[in-house]
Amino acid sequence: MAPRVVAIIAGLALALLTLGPVAAVLARANGLAALGAGDYQAIRFTLWQAFLSAGTSVLLAVPLARALARQNFRGRGLLISLLGAPFILPVIVAILGLLAVFGQSGILNQLLGAIGLPKLDVYGLHGVVLAHVFFNLPLATRMLLQAWLAIPDERFRLAASLGLGRWAYFKILEWPLVVRILPGAFAIIFVICLTSFAVALTLGGGPRATTVELAIYQAMRFDFDLGRAAALGLVQLALGLGAGVVALRVSLGQGFGIGRGRVVPRWDSRGRKALDTLVILAAAAFLLVPLGMVILRGLPGLPMLSGGTLQAALHSIGVALVSTALCLLWALPLATRRGELLSLCAISVSSLVLGTGLFLMLRPFVNPFAMALPVTALVNALMALPFALRILRPEAEALTQDFGRLRATLRMTPLAWFRLVYLPRLRRPLGFAAGLTAALAMGDLGVIALFADPDRTTLPLQVYRLMGSYQMEEAAGAALLLLMLSFALFWIFDRGGRANATS
Repeated sequence: MAPRVVAIIAGLALALLTLGPVAAVLARANGLAALGAGDYQAIRFTLWQAFLSAGTSVLLAVPLARALARQNFRGRGLLISLLGAPFILPVIVAILGLLAVFGQSGILNQLLGAIGLPKLDVYGLHGVVLAHVFFNLPLATRMLLQAWLAIPDERFRLAASLGLGRWAYFKILEWPLVVRILPGAFAIIFVICLTSFAVALTLGGGPRATTVELAIYQAMRFDFDLGRAAALGLVQLALGLGAGVVALRVSLGQGFGIGRGRVVPRWDSRGRKALDTLVILAAAAFLLVPLGMVILRGLPGLPMLSGGTLQAALHSIGVALVSTALCLLWALPLATRRGELLSLCAISVSSLVLGTGLFLMLRPFVNPFAMALPVTALVNALMALPFALRILRPEAEALTQDFGRLRATLRMTPLAWFRLVYLPRLRRPLGFAAGLTAALAMGDLGVIALFADPDRTTLPLQVYRLMGSYQMEEAAGAALLLLMLSFALFWIFDRGGRANATS
């Protein structure tokens, strides 16, 4: 079958599985319901928290990326690699780590209480923004760092020979870089924060801190008001598509890598070394201490894990593997700019609306609750598709451009092209995309929160239920297990893609 035909089929399937469930919810609801004052409050809060989260992430990323780009120290490569950890960290695990540091009984509040200062309240808008910055600061930093390390050495030598001062140095060399990268990073993170669910569910702290996704969950779970849920879902779709199109237009093809890993020679860094060191240490503490707290608090809880928790872990592994396979089957034929534009529907539509629509579509044929895990795997694949395409598209387009004429000269069949050239050359980004998809699917707390029963739960939902029943020691152990499984899946796929891969 011709690649163009395969791409068209994949695109039609993607459109059907994203817009079809929305249509099913609309049909079941007999039209859209009017939005109330609380819904408009949720929309305003969603936009405001996404703006604050994205803005804070990119602003803090500038000094951090600058410090990492111009300082060389032992463990620098490891630290840069660890910057990717929060992005693939299961949300519920990250929240437990943040609560261990910033919560009511966290180490920060204990220190404040010891010196007589009032405690901090992590719930509400500031808690949501804090969690989003924790997840997205590494992403913004790596995008900036990749560009910073690509500045030619000759520009730094010329700046030094001209005797440029610090302000002129920043204005001429670094500010154009910041202006070029920051808008795209802001737009991408803004899109990610628009669909926040688990963060708002656990750290929202009340009606004033409700996101659109959380409002959809409440409309379905407690009121079963499908008309209101569909209306909110369309609002979120419009917001996500608008922000996503802006992200694609202003982003200049930056991937998820860390650049070439070299330290560019700098002549202005001697007097700034102390400040750079402080920035790096503060960022490392902010990103790694919560992760360390999850490990420390989870170790005693590992022996306490029940059979239900272990069964949930097996369910999560199965969901992650199925999601990864489905996502890559979609991503390979759609690895073009048009495919990436089409995939915006997947990340813009509420996962809860998608799940509900799929259940309504399956209801006449099977017991929908028996399909909770397969539907969760399908929705997770759709949610991860934009990230996978973002990783694959630059490599796939370069491959077609470099080898297209040779393929035509040799008259290679589509199967031979795919087997001998396309797949081997894409092995590295495929491994990274697979690892990212598996980790994201492993830690997702979305559709399963609506439709799971006690026999068909996943590990993130099990952690949330244990927290709700105040079984905190077993919840900490389950969170550590989830953390280990997520990183193991990411490492296996990413390592498999890099082993003996064609560069």
